[in-house]
Amino acid sequence: MSQLVIIPTYNEIENIEKIILVVFSLPVLFHILIVDDGSPDGTAQKVKQLQSQFQDRLFLLERQGKQGLGTAYIAGFKWGLTKGYDFLFEMDADFSHNPDDLPRLLDACSDNKFGLSVGSRYVRGGKIVNWPFNRIFISYGASLYVRLITWMPVKDCTAGFICYRRDVLEHLNLDSIRFVGYAFQIEMKYRAWRAGFKIREIPITFIDRKE
Repeated sequence: MSQLVIIPTYNEIENIEKIILVVFSLPVLFHILIVDDGSPDGTAQKVKQLQSQFQDRLFLLERQGKQGLGTAYIAGFKWGLTKGYDFLFEMDADFSHNPDDLPRLLDACSDNKFGLSVGSRYVRGGKIVNWPFNRIFISYGASLYVRLITWMPVKDCTAGFICYRRDVLEHLNLDSIRFVGYAFQIEMKYRAWRAGFKIREIPITFIDRKE
């Protein structure tokens, strides 16, 4: 069983080394793919420096310019599928997603009952730290609106902390995904659910970026 954590970056020089070291310190063996969209602050260069320390575990995919969150993940999914990974994760670089939750997301997908697990802010036990009320209201309202329109049984539709089983990504036509911004997260969950894959939400604490 092999796991790949995909982390899109743009100007994350303050966070990138710290997030990589924390993921590699976990008791579960994870590999990391950084998808960098031409960060002018040297994010990709820092990753290249760390690659000599973490050979065969840390990988870098460099792209020209900001091309959008969705296309970064699609590129990462395609790369990971060709390399044979069994589980592929989405995670932010800024510690808004706690790397310690990665094993919990993996466990939720490992019994084959669920095609993907979602780190959720809006199930019992989930919470948000350092967000103003109006931002929470807009985010929760967006998820509620999506649920009302689609009937998709997911409380945190816009969540971006996710574990996919490889068969889910293989089943979806990644080239047909239309959205590139945060609506990408909704579209991916909706397509997986419509294809018959079950989604499990795991409560997490979402912390707004500090750096």
